[in-house]
Amino acid sequence: MAMTLYHGEPTGPSLTVLAALFESGLDAELRPIDLGMAERHGGTVPRAFEVDYSVEGEGPVLVVDGQALCDSVFIACYLDDAAPGCGLRPTDPYARWEMMAWCRWMIERVAPGAAALANLAWTTPRLAALDDGRFDALIAPIASQDLAERWRETRSGQLSAEHRAASEARVREATQKIEARLEARDWLMGSFSIADLESYAWVAPMRDLVPDAFTDKPRLAAWLARVEARPSVQQVLAQAGSPQPAHAFAPGPEINRWG
Repeated sequence: MAMTLYHGEPTGPSLTVLAALFESGLDAELRPIDLGMAERHGGTVPRAFEVDYSVEGEGPVLVVDGQALCDSVFIACYLDDAAPGCGLRPTDPYARWEMMAWCRWMIERVAPGAAALANLAWTTPRLAALDDGRFDALIAPIASQDLAERWRETRSGQLSAEHRAASEARVREATQKIEARLEARDWLMGSFSIADLESYAWVAPMRDLVPDAFTDKPRLAAWLARVEARPSVQQVLAQAGSPQPAHAFAPGPEINRWG
């Protein structure tokens, strides 16, 4: 089984997949790309319908024996299956459902808000610095018109006061839910799982953007430290190619997943 992982800086969905790969112990060639400059669409990364129309937006792509896989939680599930005994998902049926339900909430409720705030703060300035011709060339290969429009909105810095408030509310909801969930347990599902990776990947960067959401939450703070100290996550963070890898975002989950 030959695997190649095209990934961005260690934040958001790229952090989830890189950490899951290192947890699995499987071998894969790592090819860093700049997701924030649309390099996933530049011709280097293998294309597939699922990749072009991924609801995750701009995320990593794992190529296995020529087949391109996308969406961080599903890639992590694949790696867990490919490495028996990895233990990234519970074996109990209800516990496994609970973990996947948590991840779906994270993807559909929290990630769009986190991505909106992160892109406004960190991606918009990068894209706004490009001239029109350079930007148009970057997004020209994007197959999904919805995703291309999100790139245009990101470049323009369009984010209404209502959308910003809703985004911040999603982050506060997440930190409150994690704080409550961690009563009498170290990990979100009891044992370490994909839920911890996906939640950390989206929530941890928000410390710089919605700091009040993290105030007076000792269990949350301890959990963030535990995840970051995990060897797989330390190995992921060592992949950073920029001084502030947590700020390396790109257009995220579909905007129409709001609600």
